[in-house]
Amino acid sequence: MPSNEASAERGQTDESLRTEREKTDRALADRQAAAEEDADQVLIRARESADAVLTEARSKVDELLEASPDVGTDATVAEDRVLEDEALQDERATADEVLRREREENARVLARLLPLEREKTDRFLLTERARSDVALANRDNFLGLVSHDLRNLLSGIVMSAELLAARAPQDEGGAQTLVATARIQRYAARMNRLIGDLLDVASIDAGKLAIAPVPGDAATLTAEAVDTFQATASAKGISLQTEVADGPLRAEFDHDRMLQVLANVVTNAIKFTSQGGSIVVRGERAGDELRFSVSDTGSGIPGNMLEAIFERFWQVGKDDRRGVGLGLYISRCIVEAHGGKIWAESTLGEGSRLFFTIPGTPQ
Repeated sequence: MPSNEASAERGQTDESLRTEREKTDRALADRQAAAEEDADQVLIRARESADAVLTEARSKVDELLEASPDVGTDATVAEDRVLEDEALQDERATADEVLRREREENARVLARLLPLEREKTDRFLLTERARSDVALANRDNFLGLVSHDLRNLLSGIVMSAELLAARAPQDEGGAQTLVATARIQRYAARMNRLIGDLLDVASIDAGKLAIAPVPGDAATLTAEAVDTFQATASAKGISLQTEVADGPLRAEFDHDRMLQVLANVVTNAIKFTSQGGSIVVRGERAGDELRFSVSDTGSGIPGNMLEAIFERFWQVGKDDRRGVGLGLYISRCIVEAHGGKIWAESTLGEGSRLFFTIPGTPQ
């Protein structure tokens, strides 16, 4: 599950290491077999060459014997040849035995060295993992402390802005003060969301994404999300509507987390939809699942980017500054933590539809 992403990455690392070890073992065995085959071929060629020399020498002796026949000499030569052949067979047997023993010794040495090298690699890997765990723990602690302090400061800024707005006079200067304080509050809200996203990413990396599913009616999610962003969409000249199937959408889910998913998706749709466009948020039952979708009339997403948009820090372009690219990544992790899935469909120039599902409960 995404909330256990660090463990999943370690599992992938272990599997990759096991695969590489198998490849290395096979390559080593192949090289050893090839070396032994080469040695056998060299030995065979040397024996063939020696046999050819011996045969040629015997042929010459035979020719000399035929030119000067001598029975006694012929018998002596035959006996000498038998002795030479026996000696040659003994030497070959001795050489084969020496070669076999050398190969066995090399195999034993390799069998002893390989576990030692693997143990060394495993110790190094465990050490690096321990260092990584310590670094992540220190990072998370630091991020938690800084985030807490930043949110306290943001709360002070928002309260000060509200106080200034409440004390603004009913004149032109007061109107400018209200505009300025509203801008401060919007900036503070954006900073607060960014801090929340960073904390969520740290929790996901640590395998500690908090999910608390409880039984509920998911139909309320779409209405709540649309109501939250209705003013933002209207200010941009975008129509934001909701379509929910009749009847409740029963499921076990974390209300705040799933609302966070819808908020991220709707915010993304508003971001990339031009003035005069429209966005529709839908919720319905699809078999044993609940399916939600957010459709927009924006410029669309290229086909090769439909998966990339769910990666962390993904941006439309390197110069895009309409966010840090964490919203859809976090949304994917939340949806998958609920046992669902999320995906996008799009046609360039006609808009996009982003879907996500979660398991439903019987009606």
